[in-house]
Amino acid sequence: MKYSLSLRRVVLFAVAGASLHGALALAEESEVPVVGKRPAMSTMTAQPPASASAPASDAVAGNDAQGYVAELIQMIHDSKLIELRTTYNGSYGATLFFYPDELTYYVALFQDRHFWRVIKTPDDARAETIYAGFVQQTAQLAEIEIHRTQLQAQNAFLDRVIASQADRARRLQADLEVTRAQQAQVNDRQREMQADAVALRAEKDKAQAQLRALQQQVQLLQRQNEAGLPAAK
Repeated sequence: MKYSLSLRRVVLFAVAGASLHGALALAEESEVPVVGKRPAMSTMTAQPPASASAPASDAVAGNDAQGYVAELIQMIHDSKLIELRTTYNGSYGATLFFYPDELTYYVALFQDRHFWRVIKTPDDARAETIYAGFVQQTAQLAEIEIHRTQLQAQNAFLDRVIASQADRARRLQADLEVTRAQQAQVNDRQREMQADAVALRAEKDKAQAQLRALQQQVQLLQRQNEAGLPAAK
């Protein structure tokens, strides 16, 4: 079914307005992506020519594409475009812009704050297809980046666990050394107390023997002293 140009323009404006509203709400409520930060489109620049972050097959987009990059950046700064869709994967992203004055679409691929591939087309279906392809490309490009971020986090976590276990080992070692030192003191005191007990037992035995001898002597002297006296009744 075919529609008039004016009707199509109205429909596109309605869709673009709804998409822009949703994009703004998402930007206000969503958090920072896993890797990198979501930059404002007005801060975006062209990808530096010598950038090592973009793949060789796409980093050099040609004079026409480079012209579209500059054109896109200027139109963003002039607030002439509507941001319909944006997808982030790590520090990579893809955006679909709409230029309502000419019913034209710009599909951009970027990393961090740099556009490095831009396609311009008046065909909305082709723009959506290119955008979907760019989104898939950002997922592939960000895969190693996200994996690296995960590995960094895992290594940092392991470092913290190792540090925690090392600190615990130091504390346990310190406690063990205190216990051993205290145990040595206890053992020394036990030996001293045992030696004292042996000496005291010997003194006790000696005193008891002396007492028995004195008791016997007293009894003997008592009998001798009472010799010839009547026996007690």
